[in-house]
Amino acid sequence: MQQGYRSFRPEHPAIAIAMAFQPVLDVETGRAVIYEALVRGPKGEGSADILARVTPETRFAFDPQCRVMAIEGAVAAGILNTDARLAINFFPDTVQSPLAGLEQTLATARWLNVPHERLIFEFSEEAHVGEPEHLETILDTYHHMGFGTAIDDFGAGHAGLTLLARVKTDYIKLDMALIRGIDTAMPRRMIVEGVIRIADKMGIAVIAEGVETIGEYDALRALGVRYMQGYLLARPGFRCLPPGQLPEEPAWAKMA
Repeated sequence: MQQGYRSFRPEHPAIAIAMAFQPVLDVETGRAVIYEALVRGPKGEGSADILARVTPETRFAFDPQCRVMAIEGAVAAGILNTDARLAINFFPDTVQSPLAGLEQTLATARWLNVPHERLIFEFSEEAHVGEPEHLETILDTYHHMGFGTAIDDFGAGHAGLTLLARVKTDYIKLDMALIRGIDTAMPRRMIVEGVIRIADKMGIAVIAEGVETIGEYDALRALGVRYMQGYLLARPGFRCLPPGQLPEEPAWAKMA
C-alpha cells in the first residue's frame, strides 16, 4: 500500500471480507486483460457463505465496502504492475446517487493512484436494477468519469436483449449457463452466435465466463470469442493475481 494511505473501509464492518481475483484472458495473446474481484471471507470462505450474511440493513454499506476492498486488494496484489483492468461488481439498487455512491471508491482510487480507466463496474442481469432510467443515469455517470461498465451473467435473467436495448455497456459477460456444453448444444451455440453479432454491431466486447472444458473453449474460439474466463484458464486466486494459462493446442492444430 502507498505510504500514508488510510483505508476508507468502515472500522467495524458488519461483515468481515477479503477478495479473490480471477483473470479474463485475451485468448489471442494469452494475457490477462481484466481481473474480476470476487468476495471471500477473511480465511478464503466462499462467496455464497458471505453473501448469505448480507441483510437489507447491511446491504447499502456492504456494496461500497466491497469496492474499497477490491481496489485495496488488487493494488496490494500488484495489479498496477500489469496492464490489466479491475472489474468490481455492484448492486444498482444500492446506488441512490451515482456520485454519492462513489465517494469512498474515488477516494481509494485517488490515494492508491489507480486511474479511472483501469476500473470496470459490472452488474448482474439478474440483479434488481430498479427503474431503467436510474440505471441509465448510473452508467452514464460512470462512463463520463472514465470507468468501464459490464453486464454480468448475460442470458441468465429475464431482461436479456430488452436490457441491452436500454443501456450501453463496454462489455457483456455471457452467463455460464449459455457456455456449458456449447460444443454439443446447437441451440446454445446459435444463441451465443447471435448475441456476438449484435454486440459487435453495438461496439460491445463479449466475454465468455465459466469456460471449463476444451470443447467449450474450442467452440467459443470458432465463434470468434476473444475474451474468456473460467476454471479451464485459471481459478480465482485468494489475495493474489493468477496469470492464467491457455490450454495447449491439439496435435492436429500444431501440424496444420
